[in-house]
Amino acid sequence: MATQKITIQINGKDLSVTKDTTLLAAVRMAGAYVPTLCNHKKLTPSGTCRLCICEIEDGGPRRLVTSCSYPVRGPLKAWTDTERVLKNRKLLLEMHLGRWPEVPLIQNLAKQAGVTESRFTSDLTETAADACILCGHCVRACEEFALERILDFAGRGIARHIDMPFGEVDSHCVGCTSCSYTCPTGAIKIVDDANGPVDPEKIRNHGLKVAGEMATLDADQCRMREVGTGNIVDVMDAYDLLPCFNYKFGSHEDAKKIYSGVFKEYWTQGISDGCWKGCTMACAKAADNYELKTGPYAGDRVTVDGPEYETIAGCANMGCFEPEFAMEFNFYCDTYGVDTISVATTLAFVMECYEAGIIDKEYTGGMELPFGSTDAVLTLLHQMAEGEGFGIEVGQGIRWLKEKWIAEERGDAQFIRDIGMEVKGLEFSEYVCKESLAQQGGYSMANKGPQHDEAWLIFMDMVNNQLPTFEDKAKGLNYYPLWRTWFGLWGLCKLPWNDVVPSDNYKEETPAKVSGHVRGYFRAVEGLLGIDDMCEEKMLLQSGRAYNLQRLLSYMLGRGTAEHDDPPYRAVGPVTVEEYESRSERYDKQLKEQIGIDPEGLAVEEKMAAVRKHREEQYATMKAVVYKHRGWDENGVPTRAHLQELGIDLPEVLKILETGPR
Repeated sequence: MATQKITIQINGKDLSVTKDTTLLAAVRMAGAYVPTLCNHKKLTPSGTCRLCICEIEDGGPRRLVTSCSYPVRGPLKAWTDTERVLKNRKLLLEMHLGRWPEVPLIQNLAKQAGVTESRFTSDLTETAADACILCGHCVRACEEFALERILDFAGRGIARHIDMPFGEVDSHCVGCTSCSYTCPTGAIKIVDDANGPVDPEKIRNHGLKVAGEMATLDADQCRMREVGTGNIVDVMDAYDLLPCFNYKFGSHEDAKKIYSGVFKEYWTQGISDGCWKGCTMACAKAADNYELKTGPYAGDRVTVDGPEYETIAGCANMGCFEPEFAMEFNFYCDTYGVDTISVATTLAFVMECYEAGIIDKEYTGGMELPFGSTDAVLTLLHQMAEGEGFGIEVGQGIRWLKEKWIAEERGDAQFIRDIGMEVKGLEFSEYVCKESLAQQGGYSMANKGPQHDEAWLIFMDMVNNQLPTFEDKAKGLNYYPLWRTWFGLWGLCKLPWNDVVPSDNYKEETPAKVSGHVRGYFRAVEGLLGIDDMCEEKMLLQSGRAYNLQRLLSYMLGRGTAEHDDPPYRAVGPVTVEEYESRSERYDKQLKEQIGIDPEGLAVEEKMAAVRKHREEQYATMKAVVYKHRGWDENGVPTRAHLQELGIDLPEVLKILETGPR
């Protein structure tokens, strides 16, 4: 939808602004000045102090409005310095000066308006230079940043003041310091915690930036506060990236049954939830008082921690588009201590093998296992936990099942390998990467296997086309894993990096994606430990050491070479005729424009073979370029020279290169 522009006039000067821009923002765009006291760039407007008043004409009589809270929704004329405006503003500042005569902020604003003394001194006058001026910054920061209501206005009229509930220290206060940091006078004092950060101010600067972006942008972007990572289900389905039926498809008409809005009705806590108290993003969600229907706790009412995106997407991957099932599946995976991703991806593979006749009802112990078999999935989950029945085999994972069924000659070996979505023994996380060569590499070349922690390249590569060449993809596949490894090394959450984006930063050109946030993380680390000039080069060196040591350990254990970095073909392209035909227009167009083959008159199998040959060649080329960027040899092993560059060419490390895999 095109952004609606409106032409307005500020002090006689024409200005084009986006609809719903505040008048205060428009005034500043026009280069005009109005004083503000209660306004804060990271907080929602409140209009409390009234100092930003302007006189406007918008089709009716001229009137005064607070510019910070007045949205521009139609043509208007505004003036910032008419006689009426200046008279009202001067009176307001004289009243403020009478109440708080020693507060420097008040003194400066009053002086600018020509007010040097006040007729309004009284018993209410506070002579402290750090007096509370009732701007409300702390109240809004508590609610909008920490998602709490620990501070609020109390009393009425001249008795109005800031307080905690019942006038007592609130035990829910998590010490986030947002109130103190946004206070313009220093009325709220804090004591830094026992961690003893070297430069708390630097840390808070970064925190305030992220907190402000979350407060002002999240509702229109990812809605992490509202629905958490569940919002990604809606987005992935729209972009044909949501895994359905063992990654055959990227969308499905029933996916709407498990969109984030559906689960919003289950999430009942209604409080600031998160991995740690005071988190501005607060993306973790939970459902209280949920009654279980199966398993050892059937009939009990429990709290379900989630479901998150990967769990919901895993349900789609199994063809189980039922929210009640997702809740039950989520709870029991957590309770049994198994990964929802690996379980869902494994069962999606098992379901496809069942439908393909590789296994049958007799083999499963009497269970029918077509896609969408919610009851059978839960039965298998309970069997896995109890060590019984077919659940014992399912619990071994895809790699084990593939090898067993191929050895037993249960079906075509190539087909079983193609649809078994694992690399290095780890099941794929829940994104369809057929149309993103970079993401295929991000999954398959990851040291730990295809999990989402080491790459998030789909949108850059497939949607925004920001990585058009092999070199671009290789740069991304070198930078991203090291950047994500750095999060793990420092114990930092990655979500504030890219799940809220400054409005002018949606198409960041660098692999860092949101470079301003990257720099913010560096400043936070500097503030914590006193490290000077933390930068991308230092970050890559720190994480590069850990990443390459991980690779060498994988190599030593026999899974760290080129042959282990290849994905199953289902991750690369269509395995079945059904898959090809579901996106035939796309694949036929690629055959003609990218491969140079006219699809007209070709059988589907012939077209599939041509697509496969091309895509596998593309992946092999990219893999070689990535290895070069990573400082690895053609077999995917870190070179001695690269280990020297990283400063980890220790004797015990070099010995791994010399002796090779065990």
